Amino acid sequence: MALPDDFGLPALWAVRSIVPMSATLDSLVEPLLHSPRLPEIAEALQVRLRDEAARRVRFYADMSDAEKVEFIDGEVVSHPSSTNSELQVRQLVQQLLSIAVDRRDMGAVRGGLCLCVFRRNDYQPDVVFFGRDKAATFTPNTMKFPVPDLAVEVLSMSTESRDRGVKLDDYAAQGVAEYWIVDPDLEVVEQYLARDGQFELKLKSNSGDLTSPTLGGLTLPIKSFFDPQENLAAIQSLVKGRQ
Repeated sequence: MALPDDFGLPALWAVRSIVPMSATLDSLVEPLLHSPRLPEIAEALQVRLRDEAARRVRFYADMSDAEKVEFIDGEVVSHPSSTNSELQVRQLVQQLLSIAVDRRDMGAVRGGLCLCVFRRNDYQPDVVFFGRDKAATFTPNTMKFPVPDLAVEVLSMSTESRDRGVKLDDYAAQGVAEYWIVDPDLEVVEQYLARDGQFELKLKSNSGDLTSPTLGGLTLPIKSFFDPQENLAAIQSLVKGRQ
């Protein structure tokens, strides 16, 4: 069954685009409860969800361990090759977090092709951190990872709309405690902290320090996310136990 013409996917996306992240599930459902076409709409949505579930199974079967792909809103999203600046920032952030987390025995840091399974979508954030309890469940053969405690996305032209859109919304709603959006061109970091199922912007800066409550109060110089020499200095401080 197709969705009613007056409540098709364009309408759903229009509603989604104007609904604030703070909207509760009840507030989203309430308008539909008064529609005389509610049974028809509900049946059509169930059909769509069953089809999406089947496509997600195929996604798992077909995905390659050499390609960055995500499953978002029922569609397979393939990512183009990254620029040199994007690759460098991703590497600098991952090695900083890896050393900090390993030295403090806080859990595990993963990057690149780590598939994180959310309730509806599957993402491969650029860098993720899992606390001890989640990390303890990993085996050498783990390929599907849980919702991370901290996620980092390095912006690119092809990903920015999702990084600031569906991911910002979904990460907060599904329990990611902290989210960093890193802009390699402007050399700016945005730090979001979750509160009541939504993110609040804690910091947006290209200088100074970032302190992460999710990483036990770890403080890192923002310049170390972008400059290899600053990164090395921060790593040396971590190794010496100064941060």
